[in-house]
Amino acid sequence: MNKRFIYMSLLSATLLLGSCKDEFLDQEPYSSLPIGSAILTADDMQSAANGMYQSLRSTDTFGRNIPLMGDLMADNVYIAPANSGRYIAQNAYTTTVATAEPANMWSALYTTILRANTIINATVPASPTVDQLKGEAYAVRALCYFELTKFFATPYTVNPNALGVPLVTTFDPKNPTSYYTGSNPKRNTVAEVYAQINADLDQAYSLITATKNSSYINKYGARALQARAYLYMGDYQKAKEAALDVVTNGGYTLVSAANYASYWKNAAPVTNKVETIFEISLDGVNNNGTNALAYIYDQNGYGDMLATTDLYNTYAEGDVRKSVITAGKKGTVNPAYIVAKYPNTLNASDKDDIKVIRYAEVLLTLAEAEARTGNPIEALRRLNEVATARGAAPYVSVGDQLIQDILTERRKELAFEGHRYWDFMRLNLPIIRTAQHPSAAREIAVDNFRRIQPIPQGELDANPNIEPNPGY
Repeated sequence: MNKRFIYMSLLSATLLLGSCKDEFLDQEPYSSLPIGSAILTADDMQSAANGMYQSLRSTDTFGRNIPLMGDLMADNVYIAPANSGRYIAQNAYTTTVATAEPANMWSALYTTILRANTIINATVPASPTVDQLKGEAYAVRALCYFELTKFFATPYTVNPNALGVPLVTTFDPKNPTSYYTGSNPKRNTVAEVYAQINADLDQAYSLITATKNSSYINKYGARALQARAYLYMGDYQKAKEAALDVVTNGGYTLVSAANYASYWKNAAPVTNKVETIFEISLDGVNNNGTNALAYIYDQNGYGDMLATTDLYNTYAEGDVRKSVITAGKKGTVNPAYIVAKYPNTLNASDKDDIKVIRYAEVLLTLAEAEARTGNPIEALRRLNEVATARGAAPYVSVGDQLIQDILTERRKELAFEGHRYWDFMRLNLPIIRTAQHPSAAREIAVDNFRRIQPIPQGELDANPNIEPNPGY
C-alpha cells in the first residue's frame, strides 16, 4: 500500500509543532483547535483560525526561512565568517534533496494549507463571522501556495506550463492527518496553481468584511497579495488594478521618515493602517526563541547574517533606511554592516512581528505596473512617494532607467524582508553577488538548477506520482 502523499511531512510537522522546545511552537496562541478536530460552530472556526495563523510563524516558513532566504540567495545578505553554521547550503548554492530548509518549508506550508482547508470546507452555517473566517482562510491558503510555487517551481514568467506543486483544496474528516483525499496526486502546472491562488484571493476579497488588527488578513491584504501575484505573473495590467484598489480604498499610509525608526521598534500589531497591511504576530509567549529571524541578524543573538557593502552603499545620507544598518565589527569583518531592522531580540515581553505585506510594497508594485503599461509619469509619481517618505532625493528617471530605479527602490525599501531574490527570478535575470559571498556562488546564471528548491526526498519516496525538479 502506497504511503499517502505528504503524510511523512505532516507527521514531522506535527511533531515539530508539538515538541520542538527551542521554537516555542508547542504553545498554542490563546485558543487553537488541534489539527483534525471537528469544526461545529463559529467559535470552533475561530479557534481553528488561530491555529492557522499560529502555524505561519514557524521558523521553517515566515518565522525565518522565507524572509531570510529571499535576501541571502540574492545580493543583500551574506554569512559572516564567524557563524553558527546555518544556511550554508543556500549561501553557497549547494542545496540537495536532503537539505533541511526546503524540506521543512514544504512540510510546514502544507500543514498551514491543511489548517486552512479545514476552515474552508467546514459546514458551519453562513454568518458574517463564518464568512470572515473562511475569507481569511482562503487568503492564507493562497499565500502558502504562492510561496510554495515561488520556491519549488519555475517562475510563471519563464514557463507557466512548467510543473508547479500539487493543489490540495479538500479535507477528509475521516482521515484528518492526511493532506488530501484519493490517490497520490501529481504536480499541477504553475499556471494552474496561480489560477487557484487568484481564485482564492477573489473569494477572500468577497467574504472578508471586518478589519481587525494587522495580525489578521483583511480584504485589502488579500488584494495586495493579489497585486504581488499578478506582478510575479508578469500581468502588469491586473497588478496595477489590484494595487490601485488598495491605494485608493484601503486607507493605508506610509510611515514618515520621522517615525521610521519607531515603526520598526514597535513589536505589537497595529490598527492605525500606517504601513503594515499584514504581519505575523510574535510576543513574549508565542515566538521562535533563538530560532527567530531577529536572532540570526542581531549581534545579541547569532548575528550570522550581515548586509553586503554593496547594499549599504545604495543608501544616500539622509535616507532613514540607512539607519537600520549599523557599521560595527563581527569577528574579522570590520566594518561589518549589521542589520538592525529587528531590534527586539532581548525584549522579554514582546518580539519583532514578521512583516508580510507593507503599503510601501504596494506602491512600488503600482509604480512598476504603471511603468510597464505605458504610464511613466504616474509610475514616477508613485516611485517618489516611497523615496521621499524615506528622506531620499526624488528620482527624475525616464525610459528604461525608470524600471531600473523602481527595482533599486524595491531593493532598498524591502531589504531583509525576503523580496530581493524573487525580483531576479520573476524577471529571469542572472544574480550577480558580491565578493563577500562564496567564490563559486557569485554569479548565478538563469539556468542554474539550484535557483529552484528541490522537491524533498521524503515526498519523492512517499508519492510515486510526484516528479523531482530537474538537476536534483
